[in-house]
Amino acid sequence: MKTLEKIFAAKLLHIKAIKLQPSNPFTWASGWHSPFYCDNRKTLSYPDLRSFVKLETARIVLERFPEVDAIAGVATGAIPQGALVADVLGKPFVYVRSKPKDHGLENLIEGELKPGMKVVVIEDLISTGGSSLKAVEAIRNNGCDVIGMVAAYTYGFAEAEQAFRKAGVTLVTLTNYEAVVAEALHIGYITEDDVELLNEWRKDPANWKK
Repeated sequence: MKTLEKIFAAKLLHIKAIKLQPSNPFTWASGWHSPFYCDNRKTLSYPDLRSFVKLETARIVLERFPEVDAIAGVATGAIPQGALVADVLGKPFVYVRSKPKDHGLENLIEGELKPGMKVVVIEDLISTGGSSLKAVEAIRNNGCDVIGMVAAYTYGFAEAEQAFRKAGVTLVTLTNYEAVVAEALHIGYITEDDVELLNEWRKDPANWKK
């Protein structure tokens, strides 16, 4: 029986949300060069897949973090799914900006969290984990307890895993690098040589050059 990780990896590949280009690397906003790009936001354009992500994420929240009081989405990618999950669960929803607004109330957190609330953060993708953990810090500074994070995808970088451990945040994901690469190989999207190159990249993505 296929696991959720494999099922969702196949769905992402089917809608071309996963781009594997070992011979023509992408440049990320961080400046890193990468043969791999994941665009989970494409799932929002496919109603059946959007519902799949919503329901599976909600299920994970209920199973892993049943004491949840509120859901928080990380701007901007996780705002839609976060709101959808909160709606399914009947929980309050907020979203966390990358920086405070420069006008009006200058909010960093949009919506209302009451001190002492147990919050689950929804994220679309984990790379280094920096922006995700900044959202966690903002919620904690608001007097709330972040009891976990659920993300659609993680690259599984050692840097991110260390950062989450240090921050004391439990991370659960729908799928991950290993599942996507395995499925891409299975359907013939990439070759064994590509897998070797991708694995070399993931060992030291900041300094990787083709």
